[in-house]
Amino acid sequence: MPEVFDRLPHCPVLPASHPRSSLMTMSDSSMHLLDPAPFGRVLPAMVTPMRRDGSVDFKAAQALAVHLVESGADGLVVNGTTGESPVTHIEEKVELVKAVKQVVSVPVVSGAGSNDTAHTVRMVEQTQDAGADAVLVVAPYYSRPSQEGIFRHYQAVDESAEKPIIIYDVPGRTGVHLELETYRRLAGLNHITAVKDATGDIAGAVRKRMETGLTWYSGDDGLFLPFLSVGAVGIISVVAHVASGPMIELAQAFDRGDIHRAQELAVRLAPLVTALNGNGYQAVMAKAALHERGWLEETFMRLPNVGPGPAEFERAREGMQVAQV
Repeated sequence: MPEVFDRLPHCPVLPASHPRSSLMTMSDSSMHLLDPAPFGRVLPAMVTPMRRDGSVDFKAAQALAVHLVESGADGLVVNGTTGESPVTHIEEKVELVKAVKQVVSVPVVSGAGSNDTAHTVRMVEQTQDAGADAVLVVAPYYSRPSQEGIFRHYQAVDESAEKPIIIYDVPGRTGVHLELETYRRLAGLNHITAVKDATGDIAGAVRKRMETGLTWYSGDDGLFLPFLSVGAVGIISVVAHVASGPMIELAQAFDRGDIHRAQELAVRLAPLVTALNGNGYQAVMAKAALHERGWLEETFMRLPNVGPGPAEFERAREGMQVAQV
């Protein structure tokens, strides 16, 4: 995998010779609507299995990673919010990357974000050294820095990075919005190549993507199909823990122009999206769904998250049944 991917010029009009000058390309006489997905098309934001005493269960994490890939995931994200990154320590994050990389051959992206720039730099350095194929860096949260502060945060990370950086834009959690001009500036940094967009702003994503040339990933399960329609290449997902297969099928249907089939799959998955995301406890519900699937025996979580109980197990089970996964 190349460490730095080609980016488009900072203008909405692309040269005709550019490989992404059209959403449609011809290969082997087949039409394709989707650009290549450098980190995978469907990436579960993998939970972090823990024992009852609160320690990270790396063996269980390896087994889960294998299950996810065998069920259709073609990339994985570890140490993200759904992986309880706010309550795991840097040594655990590093060991989790190493453990997962040992058992899968798909790209492994590691979360490495904080609202402390120096700490973020250390996490990026150590997780990339552990073997992460890319790092997912959330916009600095809670502190609500200026756009200049956000840019300098990523600039400091970029200077220490050797692997590709994926911006994680999630204003509902961070309290900050990345403006278009900030995106333009960030796209000029050496290692920033992609975005996980959890803004819900589909219209805004069109211009950001076109004017920066960054690779776009949906960060919202319910907006997977709409984001594909504006040029996203894939999704970093919660429901993909138990629905990678149909999500890959959805992307394939869209890619070949079978929009009706893609819509059918999106509607089919909608109850599961609501079940796992609707109450806002995505990490809790992901562990509940995996337990019901039989892929995760222990669902303990570190506070302030509380592991799933009977109501969450039932919610996950019903969502999976209705979505036929």
